[in-house]
Amino acid sequence: MRPTLLLSVNSAWNVANFRAGLVRALQQEGWDVVAAAPADEHVERVRALGCRFVDLPMDNGGTHPWRDWQLYRRYRALLAAERPNVFLGFTIKPNVYGSLAAQALGIPVVNNIAGLGTAFIRRSWLTLVARLLYRRALRRSHRVLFQNDDDRRYFVDSGLVAPAQADRVPGSGIDLAAFAPSALPPRSAQEPVRFLFVGRVLRDKGILEYVEAARLLRTAAVNAEFAVLGPLATANRTAVAQAELEGWVREGAIRYLGTTDDVRSHVAAAHCVVLPSYREGVPRTLLEAASMGRPLIATDAVGCRDVVDDGVNGYLVRIADAGDLAEKCARFAAASPVEQQRMGDASRAKAEREFDERLVVAKYLACTRPFLASASAPRAS
Repeated sequence: MRPTLLLSVNSAWNVANFRAGLVRALQQEGWDVVAAAPADEHVERVRALGCRFVDLPMDNGGTHPWRDWQLYRRYRALLAAERPNVFLGFTIKPNVYGSLAAQALGIPVVNNIAGLGTAFIRRSWLTLVARLLYRRALRRSHRVLFQNDDDRRYFVDSGLVAPAQADRVPGSGIDLAAFAPSALPPRSAQEPVRFLFVGRVLRDKGILEYVEAARLLRTAAVNAEFAVLGPLATANRTAVAQAELEGWVREGAIRYLGTTDDVRSHVAAAHCVVLPSYREGVPRTLLEAASMGRPLIATDAVGCRDVVDDGVNGYLVRIADAGDLAEKCARFAAASPVEQQRMGDASRAKAEREFDERLVVAKYLACTRPFLASASAPRAS
């Protein structure tokens, strides 16, 4: 019987889209992988990976103590039934309540802190609660992996994790073959430069600055198109209302492309991918765009600056500064096709050098291998 690794995240979609390569590598390593997450329309894609799926409802955007206590109890019951040899947690609720339940049962824990989210962007009572929960949940983890050095230093300096626990992985990694490079779309004098925002339509993602930059370039008669691809995510505290989004479309500021499970055709049609986010882990959208050879414009914010080398594969802009974003978009639009392509080539080279999914998978395998070895060792008679 193969040893069991229980992986938990905030949605089946997350497993199918971001963890498929990891799941396959863990299985090849010798693990029986169980994925626990709230069920959605992507459950069959998770099962197609060859792992078992367990529906684990959770209130991802909420902070209600009773619902979180119920989630802890669900984790404890699941882990007691499965008795995995190691628990691998992603996103805040699994990292907190899954880790607490696992540790109460003596199950080793490995965590991934992909990003700190709204609670750490706007300091409030919620920040204090989140820090307290993280300190309690992570104190006995075998390893806590961070996607950027800013977050790793913050947790170590704040005493939330010990230095020996903390390590870094380069984001969620990217499948360089799946997100293959393509030349930038050809342009004529009449065709606009096409900018693309990919992500949840949230204020914390910089969507308001993106829309304002579009307005400023239109006022300046710059021939540019600003598209948005991603869900409204209305449960989030910084979500944009549908009526507001529809207003932007009516005024001609943006094109809204809806949602998709495969961004590649949209990225291929764009000249530049833009993410003016206030804080990230290492944003998957920028990794995908870089792998496909797209120039990038992003904020000089935690996580975003890991992917953008200013002036090399794109531009960094000041956080929450629509004017600076508009200036950098205009600068990109004025660049020659040769210069734009040079930036795109630099993005692909950076993705190959720093963000290959194989680098990330190797780190997880190294973290979980001691528990695989101990579970596989013959017992003394």
